[in-house]
Amino acid sequence: MDWPHDPDGEEGSEGRRKYGHAVLAKKVDEDEDFPLTAEEYVEQYGDHPVRIDYETVVSVADIFDHVDQEEFEDFPDFHKSLGRALREADWWPYRLEQA
Repeated sequence: MDWPHDPDGEEGSEGRRKYGHAVLAKKVDEDEDFPLTAEEYVEQYGDHPVRIDYETVVSVADIFDHVDQEEFEDFPDFHKSLGRALREADWWPYRLEQA
């Protein structure tokens, strides 16, 4: 896929130092951007790449295909919803053991 910028460049994952959730979170301002709709976020960033792990890059829009929330009240709400979406899509690198 042709990306609007390199997923490992300064606009992406900062030389592969930021992955997944961190890349998504740094696109919003906690104090100014909320409430925020999923539609607004995807409209602005949908074609941006997100590095999931060392070999997987997906678009913001691909991740938001798994987001079931239409609006985010605040930054923690946004973070939790994206975490659920990443786990649902099996793009979350960590697994919790069930007791």
